[in-house]
Amino acid sequence: MSKWDGKSKGTILGYKIFVWCIKNIGIRSSYFVLYFVATYYFLFLKRSNQYIHYYFRKRLHFNYWKSKMAVFRSYFTFGQVLIDKTAISAGLRNQFTYEFDGVENLKKLLHENRGGILISAHMGNFEIAEYFFAEIDLECQINLVTTDQEVTVIKEYLESVASEKSNIKFINIKDDMSHIFEINNALARNELICFTGDRYFEGSKYLETNFLGKKAKFPAGPFLIASRLGVPVVYVYVMKEKELHYHLYARQAQGFRKRDSQALLHSYVQNLEAMIKKYPFQWFNYFDFWDDID
Repeated sequence: MSKWDGKSKGTILGYKIFVWCIKNIGIRSSYFVLYFVATYYFLFLKRSNQYIHYYFRKRLHFNYWKSKMAVFRSYFTFGQVLIDKTAISAGLRNQFTYEFDGVENLKKLLHENRGGILISAHMGNFEIAEYFFAEIDLECQINLVTTDQEVTVIKEYLESVASEKSNIKFINIKDDMSHIFEINNALARNELICFTGDRYFEGSKYLETNFLGKKAKFPAGPFLIASRLGVPVVYVYVMKEKELHYHLYARQAQGFRKRDSQALLHSYVQNLEAMIKKYPFQWFNYFDFWDDID
């Protein structure tokens, strides 16, 4: 696809394979299966390869061959993240180690008793953030605002095999704007609202700014809402590191005034670029992000 269409890639068969591997051969051994999966994607997903190769070659300025290898590594890393997410939800959280960076920003946000906005990206493994919060005794409700129209059968299957049920609630963006009331009600209960700020789909409102050296479009909603509600805004990422180790980053948004959505977007992009430069293989947007490929 040249543009994101509001749906996540993946099939129920793929997730069943991951679950079988985790249960029968373990997490690390399951990673071996990814060499075959990543090779298939690398050889046959021509358009996706073209877009992610552009990201490495033109935006991160890798040389040609390094960019080619980076495409494979990106698919492989994405597979690891999916396996880890499935394993953790299946009750294997104690096989992973966790590192916290900026947790004081989250504690401060909750202490103010106004609720708060988290903005993340399609990067790393944010969906396991609630397990991090459990490790540091942050008892809080996370509400994930989403436009993702992922196939329901996949969600139902993952819930059926999970021994630890997710406490994340979903607020779906609706045409009648009723999600705004849900967001306000959650904030009134001192809950956290989480957006992903790096993916919009055709026909929705967007903002533009320079990103990795070239102008790109971002969904307007997260930045319009977050800049107008007058509550703290924190950028949160959960990044995979070596072996079964994850690193949570939490940084309070700086440099924007209330109702200044463009300034908030600029602040977000600066933070996102810093994370991408540290973890270049963990930004998982496999489409024409910069409108630069025919």
